[in-house]
Amino acid sequence: MLEETYRAEQRHFWFRGFHRFVRSFLVHAVAGIDRPRLLDCGCGTGNNLLFLKQFGDAIGVDLTWRGLEMAHARGLKQLAQSRVESLPFRSGSIDVVTSFDVLYCLEDTAERQAIIEMHRVLRPGGAAVINVAALDMLKGDHSALVSEVRRYTTSSLTAKLEPSGFRVERATYTNAVLFPLTAAARALQRLRGVRDGGGPRGDFYVPPAPVNALFSGALALEAGVIDAGINMPVGSSVLCLARKI
Repeated sequence: MLEETYRAEQRHFWFRGFHRFVRSFLVHAVAGIDRPRLLDCGCGTGNNLLFLKQFGDAIGVDLTWRGLEMAHARGLKQLAQSRVESLPFRSGSIDVVTSFDVLYCLEDTAERQAIIEMHRVLRPGGAAVINVAALDMLKGDHSALVSEVRRYTTSSLTAKLEPSGFRVERATYTNAVLFPLTAAARALQRLRGVRDGGGPRGDFYVPPAPVNALFSGALALEAGVIDAGINMPVGSSVLCLARKI
């Protein structure tokens, strides 16, 4: 999965759209902080960590040594091998934590502990920016490929965060403009039987350039709407900004 992610994340419309969606959330998260310290919990190949460096001093942790090797090959140095349920950082030492498509792969106990750990390492008033897979109706090949445990709604993610001491400031669905296509594709996958790899490339397949550009443009327009403060009513992901209280 890491190898496929590494190949796709520079060009695939989903990754381009994701960075557009999360940008405004990160701007709010770091507002008013001089040289913020960000921690990416589950940094994978380091692509998101490179993106986070635009907003402050970015550190990454990941469980997989291969992911850390890929991140290091990209010139990233502030890396640690660790589970997100046991972060190797002092309490209150981080300004912003991020968790991008990690929580939905953790079993229930590990998911709860990861949320507790993210809260612990944040300073008072620090922010968490979290992205997770949305809606059980979108289960399909990719779910099997990434060992997906659950999918979320905006309300269910809020219900997971608030008991651990977070106040959710905003939660929205994303990838709404492509939702009909995604829902149809996933329904067909379930009808014919879910495949672990989703075919030769699964969801990491980069479509022909005109299609990829069309989808990228559609997600850019949606990102503009989200930047304007309008939440999407449906989508394939949930994006959330929460504060430590």
